[in-house]
Amino acid sequence: MAEIKFHRAGLAVEVRGLRLRLGDTQVLRGVDLHVPRGAIVAIIGPNGSGKTTLLRCLLGLETPDEGEIRLLGEPVGRKVLSRVAYVPQRLQLDRNFILSVREFLSLRLQAAKGWMWQGHRKTDEQLRGALADVGVESLFDRPIAGLSGGQLQRVLIAFSLLTKPELLLLDEPTAGVDNPGERSFYELITGIHQRLKLTVVLVSHDLSMVYRHATRVYALNGVVCCEGTPEEVMNADSLRQAYGIHVTPYHHDHPPGHHHVH
Repeated sequence: MAEIKFHRAGLAVEVRGLRLRLGDTQVLRGVDLHVPRGAIVAIIGPNGSGKTTLLRCLLGLETPDEGEIRLLGEPVGRKVLSRVAYVPQRLQLDRNFILSVREFLSLRLQAAKGWMWQGHRKTDEQLRGALADVGVESLFDRPIAGLSGGQLQRVLIAFSLLTKPELLLLDEPTAGVDNPGERSFYELITGIHQRLKLTVVLVSHDLSMVYRHATRVYALNGVVCCEGTPEEVMNADSLRQAYGIHVTPYHHDHPPGHHHVH
């Protein structure tokens, strides 16, 4: 295969010709993805469309059969991944898991190694600040295994931001979050994006939240079926290409011409 050349210095993520087979299934069939620095990009698509697999490729957890990936202008590797944070879809913790939120967060800090079981004022202030940024400072001394789904997701975001990443990847960030909490959770992500000047790539099934908060959308079903602004992608014709079913727009309190889809 001819060498793929990358030229776009303004891209946080660039994927070219990505192909990956898992067992008997060709999960990714030539995916191209371009994420500008500073954007909030959403990846949508039906179950089994390769969304999580694509994130795993970006993180170096899966090795593609063909294609190339660049993150922040560099090939995937330990060096560039130190500038990338990841929040998984769901972290399953045994109820007997003994760490407190403080102790769990301290695992993220190199400086905490060797004394995480004792308090340290300066580091505790840093950890409390990270929790305050996501609205859950009160959980500092709580057992992490006893948190609700929404609380745990916020702690995971705090954990991911401790190393001051430039790129944040989120896989179904509202998985395990109750319906009333979904909107505030996306608003939290948007606020973090604006405050820290991050690039955010998130996988989501919540099309209304994607419409409100994403700057660009990729509809994936093994390949990229359509891409563009939410207005360009979130319509019946485009989504039918990705989901293979009939979808209809629904209207809400946006200016004339704006619509969402079910």
